[in-house]
Amino acid sequence: AQLHYSVPEDREPGSSVGDLAKDLGLEVRSLAARNLRLVSEGGQWRFQVDLAAGMLVLYSRLDREALCGQSPTCSLHLQLVMENPLQLHRVEVDVLDVNDNAPQFPKPEVVLEITEVANPGTRLPLEVAEDPDMGSNSISTYELSPSQHFALGINVRGDGVKMPEIILEKSLDREKVAVHHLTLTALDGGNPVKSGTARVTIHVLDANDNPPVCDPPISKVQLEENVPVGTLVTKLNVTDLDEGPNGDVEYSFKTSNNAPGKFTKLFSLDPRTGEIRTKGPLDYEESSAYEIAVRARDKGSPAMEGHCHLRVELIDINDNSPEIVLTSLSSPVQEDAAPGTVIALLGVKDSDSGDNGQVRLQIAKELPFKLVSSFKEHFSLVTSGPLDREKATGYNITVRAVDSGSPQRATQKTFYLRIADVNDNAPNFSSPFDTAHVQENSLPGTFVFSVSAFDPDEGSNARLSYSILHNGMQDVPISTYFRIDQDNGTIYTVRPLDYEQDKVFQVPVEVKDAGSPALSSTAVVHVFVLDENDNAPTIVYPSVPKGSAFQQTIPAVAEPGYLVTKIVAVDADSGHNAWLSYQLQETAEALPFQVERRSGELRIAQALRELEDPHRLVVEVRDNGTPSLSASVIIVISPEENSVQDFAKSLDLPRSSPEDTNLTLYLIISLVSISLVSCVMFAVMAARC
Repeated sequence: AQLHYSVPEDREPGSSVGDLAKDLGLEVRSLAARNLRLVSEGGQWRFQVDLAAGMLVLYSRLDREALCGQSPTCSLHLQLVMENPLQLHRVEVDVLDVNDNAPQFPKPEVVLEITEVANPGTRLPLEVAEDPDMGSNSISTYELSPSQHFALGINVRGDGVKMPEIILEKSLDREKVAVHHLTLTALDGGNPVKSGTARVTIHVLDANDNPPVCDPPISKVQLEENVPVGTLVTKLNVTDLDEGPNGDVEYSFKTSNNAPGKFTKLFSLDPRTGEIRTKGPLDYEESSAYEIAVRARDKGSPAMEGHCHLRVELIDINDNSPEIVLTSLSSPVQEDAAPGTVIALLGVKDSDSGDNGQVRLQIAKELPFKLVSSFKEHFSLVTSGPLDREKATGYNITVRAVDSGSPQRATQKTFYLRIADVNDNAPNFSSPFDTAHVQENSLPGTFVFSVSAFDPDEGSNARLSYSILHNGMQDVPISTYFRIDQDNGTIYTVRPLDYEQDKVFQVPVEVKDAGSPALSSTAVVHVFVLDENDNAPTIVYPSVPKGSAFQQTIPAVAEPGYLVTKIVAVDADSGHNAWLSYQLQETAEALPFQVERRSGELRIAQALRELEDPHRLVVEVRDNGTPSLSASVIIVISPEENSVQDFAKSLDLPRSSPEDTNLTLYLIISLVSISLVSCVMFAVMAARC
């Protein structure tokens, strides 16, 4: 038979538990004859059979908390044996909880600290009281002694445990009250109610006014039962609004008298980062959940602390992750590698079997690579498109392996592939055409211009050298006029330049890299020679040998305004340096002649007296350069012998001699030639631009 009894834990020894004779349907007097006895090893010192009364009675006092701890049910199993005939009966005795234990706090006194600038609503967690009783006899609620600043709050943990905390209701002033003394009472739900108390001392301090706050304060994590040791369970999200040491949080486990050190043997806590990791193997059959309490304490003075509560629930799994093995890696790889070039050989393995051991590899689609299956569990990483080192000098390639288990497990491996440079980029000038100016007659070695080029390649492929090419436009090589520094591209003069000979030079510059094969590009620098006033005016009319005078006759009766002659001069310079002005050199006595400043016409300025002796004039021609250069001619003016006959000539210009006509023709030809050369030069420059 199966017999079931229940007995409160506080019954005295000898108390009746159940009527065996009645429940077994036997006569009391037959029990002794059939040798009724207990054979259960577990209950032989707690129960005995009263054969005279046929009752099952207590042998010793029962303590449910000692027998079953915190288990919600507490049953003791007995076996009854009778002979003649031999029979075995099973007896199950439920030990009922009695409110025989008062709540008790881990410490009789709790000392707390709170800053005086704490805001109302600030919470100070308290230690949970312990009550070995179960059900309604366990802790029901908490009470706090009256206070005008503090009130009591109660949170319910995931396993139903009530956690008291003190809530600041009114702002504090340490100068008025520095220490608050309160009494915390824990009440159970038994009848009669039992209680336990703890003294709470709260010190009000200055400064660090923001405690660490755990968000959320109570959280739950599900974890596979056989995860590797060191697996990250969670990282606590704790914030402290203070700065410096006041905001630097340290973490530690909170343990209680309930099960000191039980979860600390299975989990580790990083005091700096708040990461909780597995420390030992977890077994779902041993415990399906763990309650972890963490204290977050800052380094302020005084230190403030917050509390996080984590419930870790274990689940069952596909417990082996795939493993990626990098067998070979060809790094660096040339940027001109053809599509399909093998970059790396990869292997993958998974200790699981069936679908859990079937693994597929993946890489990011935007990479110019792809995975090709060589044979089972072996893959080749090959190029799938062109590579360009100038766009990407290398790639962080992440290979992800995913199995087909449920739930899936995945792992990834990242390696770096460097791209080697190929000389596939020619150097480029910053501008294909540049303009420079240099003064004529500059000393050899004068700086003219500096060209620059850029090559996106690297190493020797980007090491540049500059040189001047011969363009064939000048009669002599351009290198006889200019040279270039092959390292930095600076152009210098080789010899003095003559504006009157060459007004502009086209200097073709080539830049070449040191790659193999070498690549190059060219640019043209137009060097314009700036004129200097290095040529004195030349008097072309009247043309007389140096040191000689030009003889000119005029009618004796010539009136003011009469054109005596015209001085014509030219200057090989240009611009302001070729602007000419004419003037008479001053003499001791006033002369009745004047010369037009710009035209060079020499005329009679005032009525002549009897012109018996010749007049000797010096006409000076001066340019507008700096410094100014000049030339002069001596003109001797004398009267004509037949003045009446020649007087009519004063109304017209002197008739030109054949020599004067030839000179004028030469001047016209020169001007036309210079104009044609200038037009051709400008046309060439415009075409190049």
